Amino acid sequence: MNPVSEIITIGDELLIGQTIDTNSAWIGEKMSMIGLPVKRIISISDNPDEIRTFLADSMQRADVVLITGGLGPTNDDRTKTTLAEFFKAELVEDETVLEDILHLLKLRNFPLSALNRAQALVPDNCRVVHNPQGTAPGMWWDKDGTVVVSMPGVPFEMKAIMETSVLPWLQDQFKTPIILHKTIMTIGLGESNLASMLEDWEKALPSNFTLAYLPSPGMVKVRISGTGDSEDVLKSTMAGLTESLVEIAKDYFYGFDDISLEELVGHLLTKNHLSLSTAESCTGGNIARLVTRIPGSSAYFKGSIVAYANEIKMKYLDVSQKMLSEYGAVSRNVVEQMAKSCLLHFKTDFSIATSGIAGPDGGSIFKPVGTTWIAIASKNGILSQCFQFGEHRERNVVKASQTALNMLRIEILKETIST
Repeated sequence: MNPVSEIITIGDELLIGQTIDTNSAWIGEKMSMIGLPVKRIISISDNPDEIRTFLADSMQRADVVLITGGLGPTNDDRTKTTLAEFFKAELVEDETVLEDILHLLKLRNFPLSALNRAQALVPDNCRVVHNPQGTAPGMWWDKDGTVVVSMPGVPFEMKAIMETSVLPWLQDQFKTPIILHKTIMTIGLGESNLASMLEDWEKALPSNFTLAYLPSPGMVKVRISGTGDSEDVLKSTMAGLTESLVEIAKDYFYGFDDISLEELVGHLLTKNHLSLSTAESCTGGNIARLVTRIPGSSAYFKGSIVAYANEIKMKYLDVSQKMLSEYGAVSRNVVEQMAKSCLLHFKTDFSIATSGIAGPDGGSIFKPVGTTWIAIASKNGILSQCFQFGEHRERNVVKASQTALNMLRIEILKETIST
């Protein structure tokens, strides 16, 4: 029987909805990739009785129990003392942990407080797990055939501990089948339509391969997973399956392995020494935000005009009052003018312009909420297209931003291939 894992997240803030549990999703993905799939996720309060009860229960079922939360310096963080009692341990000061804490506080120019020093206390029968990003160490026990690991709930600290120590240690301890994953990124087609397109392909999958659909607004990730004893055989089969799937979905495929559109666009712009600017109305600067979140984007992104109001479109993007009166702000004429002026003012190779009705109000019979015009301009001309993204404001902004970046990606490829 293959080993399995469970996750226990600790914190009242999780139960009252003040904090969203992103840790479990990240841990679940990583554990699946090393052959220790998560079979149950439990969120509990900081109450010591709850911690003891649910930990004992999980240890009856799982080979690995991963705990996050409750390791902070304040009095409401009770996980460490409760675990010490549970594993019949004494808390002792660990010199290595104290050195880590002193080093981190020095970098941040903070003095060592009594609460910080208390974080160097660890159960005397645990394996201390170094925390490269914070003051609270992780703790590892191997008890009655179950590995129990307690980690901070702060996501970047938990991830650092998992990646530098916990995942490698687990792989050394548990012999699991070789698992390969390949993620194919698609945009512009819904999950059900994509599934219909891939139905025959999916039915023909080898028995040791599976397909999963991971939809989000505007795009669908398709993940192929395979298990086996030979890595070479798995890689060869995976390569063939990936190639055939991409061929079927080629009109909607844009990349592999969770690469974002802004990353891919940034790579294309950098590779071809091209520049970009944006003129945004309905997206409110979101495209510029996505582009500039990529390190090194200053090499190709010159700037943005967020022309939300019509008077800003008129003043800075040369949209005329006559054009607005005749066609409306959400129109081909206006969005193309926005793109042309943006290209001219910023002197870039490409520009993106958006104008739409994000909602929930502002729509009409002829232009309902979700109606969005997007234009891509370059020295070779302008491409514009109208979309209907639906009635949800936030999803409209996300879909418009992704669609605009994908249109830009396609145009860059067209122009660079043609030259």
